[in-house]
Amino acid sequence: MAGDVPSFGDPTRYLPELAEFVAIPSVSRESDPGAMRAAARWLAGQLSFADGRLIPTDGNPVVTGEWHGAPGAPTVLVYGHYDVQPTGELAEWRTPPFELTIEDGRAYGRGATDDKGPILVVLKTAQAYLRQFGALPLNVRFLFEGEEEIGSPNLPAFLRRHAGQFAADLVISADGAQWRASEPSVSVASKGLIALDIRVTGASRDLHSGRYGGTVQNPVHTLARLLAGLHTSDGRVAVPGFYQGVAELSAPQRAELAAISFDDAAYAAELGVPALFGEPGYSTLERLWLRPTLEVNGIEGGGRYTVIPHVATAHVTGRLVPGQRPAAVLEAIRAHLSGAAAPGVRVEVTAEPGGAAAYTIDPGHPAITAARTALAAVYPGQQVILARIGGTLPAAALFEEVLGAKTLFFSFSTADEMLHAPNEYIRVRRLGEGMRAWAHLWRLLGGQLA
Repeated sequence: MAGDVPSFGDPTRYLPELAEFVAIPSVSRESDPGAMRAAARWLAGQLSFADGRLIPTDGNPVVTGEWHGAPGAPTVLVYGHYDVQPTGELAEWRTPPFELTIEDGRAYGRGATDDKGPILVVLKTAQAYLRQFGALPLNVRFLFEGEEEIGSPNLPAFLRRHAGQFAADLVISADGAQWRASEPSVSVASKGLIALDIRVTGASRDLHSGRYGGTVQNPVHTLARLLAGLHTSDGRVAVPGFYQGVAELSAPQRAELAAISFDDAAYAAELGVPALFGEPGYSTLERLWLRPTLEVNGIEGGGRYTVIPHVATAHVTGRLVPGQRPAAVLEAIRAHLSGAAAPGVRVEVTAEPGGAAAYTIDPGHPAITAARTALAAVYPGQQVILARIGGTLPAAALFEEVLGAKTLFFSFSTADEMLHAPNEYIRVRRLGEGMRAWAHLWRLLGGQLA
């Protein structure tokens, strides 16, 4: 088997199994226990070659397995998640979200690219190795969780309880999209995450806006002012202390990103916006990859009827970079909002559990070298870019803390495939490309990590 990788054939042959997986509505934020367990059992069945099984947590079960048939070879831990985001507005979906639909080389469905398709890539890679060669080129452990989309709240306690079971030389994440479908990339960093809810409460009930208008503070007005005050008019975060610990970009960092082809006008056109906007003094790519952000994700209060609502709420998230401490950023935001509160209302700021620090891996790490070589074998003649992930993978920092192992992001999702949005899809060709790349990666790591 040395030097060989399995063949995988036409990637469309794997679509029926992906359709089975996507059909299970494993939305962790809605947490239907039956759907979550069904998705976990489906995964465990696919891991029969590795004694796949479910292990309970205080939330959704973890699916795990291990194959230890390569004495003397290194051990990797493969990570992914079987939970998905809510569908959002069903009217915005062109196809049913939980029915895999194939159109023009794309497979549409919730979870198709985040993270069910990329997980299927790993499973089929392992199964092909075993079917064609009878063995894998290294030892592999698997950990698939069901709560990544809600910040992995139960993963830390679970991993600490079972740390010995998941010891590995390297973690490889099937989650974490590549930069663009037009050029291969390996990500060397992901941003951290904080999430909080802001609740502004006024009167004890909704009030008739004619009978009471002009006599009490309107919670929606207050919330709008508080949210607007999170940023300056030019896009910089206005919260004192938010940027504490954030290093200024170095000349080499800026030169590295400037060398990557990026068209602001094309990016704006793709998003359907008349112009781009963000923190001044930085390029769009610098803001995406290297600068922290704070975004308002949702606002609720009142409706299309003539009342002064007694409650208004907002959900806010921040994406953090190295040097920022999630707890400190949350306290800075809380202090800023409390200091700007208006008389006549109460302002409560509640942090969501599961915040995560930013994560980085040295571009010279042997796993990055192996990943770039594997991608070069699948995409000959193309430069393999070192990218950064604007999103967050909470498990990466956790694996380093608990297992002492670095995480390599090796997903074949791409950032434009409508992750978290209606009409999520994965390019069908990426399934086959991903399997070939994972096969090369495992073969290379079997020698480089030994």
